[in-house]
Amino acid sequence: MHSLLSRAHKVAVKHSSGLARDLRVAFGGVLVAQPGSAPSQNVYCVSSGGGGVTVSNGDGNSSTSSRTSTTKTTSGAQSTSTPSVPSSSWKPIATYSNTTFFNGWSFFTAADPTNGNVQYVDQATAQGAGLIEINEVGNAVMRVETTPTVQTNRMSVRITTDLTFTEGLVIMDAVHMPTGCGTWPAFWTNGPNWPDNGEIDIVEGVNNYTNNQATIHTGVGCSITSTNSATLGITGTVVGGTDCSAAQSNNEGCGMRSPNNTSFGSGFNSVGGGVYAMYWENSVGIKVWFFQRGSIPADIAAGAPQPQSWTTPIAFWANSGACDISAMFVDHSTIFDTTLCGDWAEGVWGGTGVPGQSVSCQQQTGFATCAEFVQASGASFSEAYWEVSSVKIYQDTSTSS
Repeated sequence: MHSLLSRAHKVAVKHSSGLARDLRVAFGGVLVAQPGSAPSQNVYCVSSGGGGVTVSNGDGNSSTSSRTSTTKTTSGAQSTSTPSVPSSSWKPIATYSNTTFFNGWSFFTAADPTNGNVQYVDQATAQGAGLIEINEVGNAVMRVETTPTVQTNRMSVRITTDLTFTEGLVIMDAVHMPTGCGTWPAFWTNGPNWPDNGEIDIVEGVNNYTNNQATIHTGVGCSITSTNSATLGITGTVVGGTDCSAAQSNNEGCGMRSPNNTSFGSGFNSVGGGVYAMYWENSVGIKVWFFQRGSIPADIAAGAPQPQSWTTPIAFWANSGACDISAMFVDHSTIFDTTLCGDWAEGVWGGTGVPGQSVSCQQQTGFATCAEFVQASGASFSEAYWEVSSVKIYQDTSTSS
């Protein structure tokens, strides 16, 4: 199995290398499974008023785009209003929300670089097939095809922002994420020429996992200095080694798993979701937080984020002599995707021991392989959808980039 997954992994590397030539669709990241290893070593990563997307221009002005959208009923929850909070030096450069959420994103339609059993489709196809919509509470929904049986791959959605940024604060509010055997959802950022300009996986996991894993992938020359959570200043647990480079970590990067079983999958959905925040300042490093619904800081809800006041993050990759953040992370786009099976979910199809996965998907479904399950079990993917209230990207006006 290790040999098989290694070969699959090399194919994924080749795919992502070719895609990197196009900056709008170059977000390949790849992974490899480690069958037989302890659960903590299973680290894998992707290798994407009226609302809408409002993008700030360099001259301080802004433009707002709009479009029409069909509306259907979907369960959802919105953040409640909050008291006023102090002003923040973090100012929005883009906001994606409400009826024009999908403006400012490109729909990826190439073969899945991580070898998943999906066919990513364009926006018109996705809308016509009911895979995307803005629901009655104004949330963006991205689904996987649930046709009872398919002969090859299921249709799915992968989108990336047209906007690119260096340093910033990405805040994503969602009420539901894909879950269930065979699923592999991710929310992440990525630079061109992977992995030379870095990848930051903010939300990621597979199958029935309930604890999120945040990970970075880099070019050669970036490491974390410890595997001790207290030393790193994180609530999460390091899963894997300390070398974050794709080439020297077998593309695993540096992963950190949340201790919170409501941070991913069915656990996340059961509490109405919450907010993920990714902070990136070259002089400090990169941090990831999760705030459960009902515990979201007032400054986030007010659009005046104060990351210096937030609690200890799940993950923190510090700028240091062991990793020069400014040299490793440049020009990132923000990405949502949901693949099925692929190198990670297929690779751990028979595995257990990760939070949420007490019974293997192989045993739970009765299918020997993930691919067979995907082709024969459309109804099983009714929960394989994102429901997102907003994505906001900020930059710090108190420092010069």
